[in-house]
Amino acid sequence: METLEAADMTQLLMESHELSTMINQSREVSDYLSAKRQMEADVEAQRLLALFEKKKEQYEDVQRFGKYHPDYNHISKEVRELKRTIELLDSVQAFKRAEDSLDELLYQVSRTIANAVSGTIKVPSNNPFLEAQSSGCGTGGSCGCSVKKPS
Repeated sequence: METLEAADMTQLLMESHELSTMINQSREVSDYLSAKRQMEADVEAQRLLALFEKKKEQYEDVQRFGKYHPDYNHISKEVRELKRTIELLDSVQAFKRAEDSLDELLYQVSRTIANAVSGTIKVPSNNPFLEAQSSGCGTGGSCGCSVKKPS
């Protein structure tokens, strides 16, 4: 009969600290921080983001009444247009690309750790395509899915 040993928490914490240091020294983190600084220095981006926050508050107010609020369509359209304008700014696009790249790195690290334990462990991601590639509901039951092993 095989004896299982408890995890050495001190060793695990030391190794996780080393891993986090490696991640923090990665090109992805460097690019992310640089893009974030550039976006924060972009006067137009900051002006539009502040305006978006105000419009979002108005949108949340009209949402309470939904389409029956007299300004619902107008405010909804303004929010969508402002969001699109923000998304078209170079500094915002660069930040989003850097953010996606960092998110993918963190997902891959998490996926590697999870797979070392079991291929059925779910690893959350901000990218639905990454989640769809690596997991199902896990039961293979009535939904018809089965857990997909990453290749």
